[in-house]
Amino acid sequence: MPFADLGLSDQLLRAVTDSGYDVPTPIQKGAIPPVLMGKDLIGIAQTGTGKTASFVLPMIDILAEGRSRARMPRSLILEPTRELAAQVAENFEKYGKYHKLSMALLIGGVQMGDQVKALEKGVDVLIATPGRLMDLFSRGKILLTDCNLLVIDEADRMLDMGFIPDIEEIWTKLPKARQTLLFSATMPPPIKKLADKFLSDPKTIEVARPATANINIEQRLVITRGDKKRDLLRTILRGEEFKNAIVFCNKKTTVRELYTSLKRSGFAVGQIQGDMDQSDRIAEFDRFKKDEITILVASDVAARGLDVKGVSHVINFDVPWQPDDYIHRIGRTGRAGAKGIAITLATREDGEAVAAIEKLTGIKLPRVDGEKSEATPAEEPRRQEPRRTEPPAKGRGRSPTKPESKPREPIVQEERPVAAKSRKAASPLPDGDGDWNGPVPGFLSFGAL
Repeated sequence: MPFADLGLSDQLLRAVTDSGYDVPTPIQKGAIPPVLMGKDLIGIAQTGTGKTASFVLPMIDILAEGRSRARMPRSLILEPTRELAAQVAENFEKYGKYHKLSMALLIGGVQMGDQVKALEKGVDVLIATPGRLMDLFSRGKILLTDCNLLVIDEADRMLDMGFIPDIEEIWTKLPKARQTLLFSATMPPPIKKLADKFLSDPKTIEVARPATANINIEQRLVITRGDKKRDLLRTILRGEEFKNAIVFCNKKTTVRELYTSLKRSGFAVGQIQGDMDQSDRIAEFDRFKKDEITILVASDVAARGLDVKGVSHVINFDVPWQPDDYIHRIGRTGRAGAKGIAITLATREDGEAVAAIEKLTGIKLPRVDGEKSEATPAEEPRRQEPRRTEPPAKGRGRSPTKPESKPREPIVQEERPVAAKSRKAASPLPDGDGDWNGPVPGFLSFGAL
């Protein structure tokens, strides 16, 4: 089925064609027609399935008729993080270039005065994070009484980040006669309860079983020791099948340390983590998209927002603490029908976290023994060399009246380092990570070309 069969306008079809697309993805095929008909919708789809376009495209046509008023946005899209909001804005710019629609980003990290000025001019599309939206609403700078179309994106992530109370309050400030679209990669009970409460006879579109990974992604679990992770990672990054990679860590400190280590080893590497300014994160992300760097080390602040075509590898340097994050991390590869490889480096201490991931996904991750992989062959001769230089057999023919401690002493000294090495498999302890906290570009607009 081509896009032309979905009921979109000629201007919108032209913009889609300009972007290089001609066939809709399953979520787009299922969601666009009912949205155009004005129905409420629940969309369950994993990352990389074209979910964003499934609500951006019909919204542009719906908003083509009508006029915005000061401080009264006509539609609202709620996103859990700033970078996700910015990427949705990019989609509106790309697909709405033949429509005269105005748009604003209402997110933290920019001057509130600039946002108020944009709202006073009137916007057709408001893309916001819950915190900043509620802040401006409490100051009387925005009204939602004219907002007839609401999109809740990444609802399960909203739940994880504690935004559900804010969303419930925002819902009470919207007109009762409105269209609501809710999208989520998974549908935990709290999100299902929320949908039942606020959506009216919604149509449900599910293109994959909740918490399943993209079938285009080859998943591997490499069992190794904590002190061998960096060596193993460098071997993977030098492999023949490697093109580029996003490397995920659980902690900001680990991101910084791993970035420094890889840079010293000569890799073209960048980093994205919670202590960086927004402008620096955007710059690093742009370098990765332009292939100026081939490796991007990131914390989970980036797990759901990075959308780059052609990422060959996702590598979990740390096993994620939350099993849902595993799905979203590896979803950065295998996008738009391409093949991808997801490698998770795990120690024995990660057994519980790995079991939680396998329970959620319903699959057993293929194991690879990191100790026997190409990551450590050069060290094997050094381990075996002391055993080949033990005292020769003739030493055992000496007089039994002499002390036996001397011939045994070298053996004891040689065995101790080996035993000590085996006790170094310690996994990192969690310290959490922050959200985007630096300045970000505030407002975007587009009009007819």
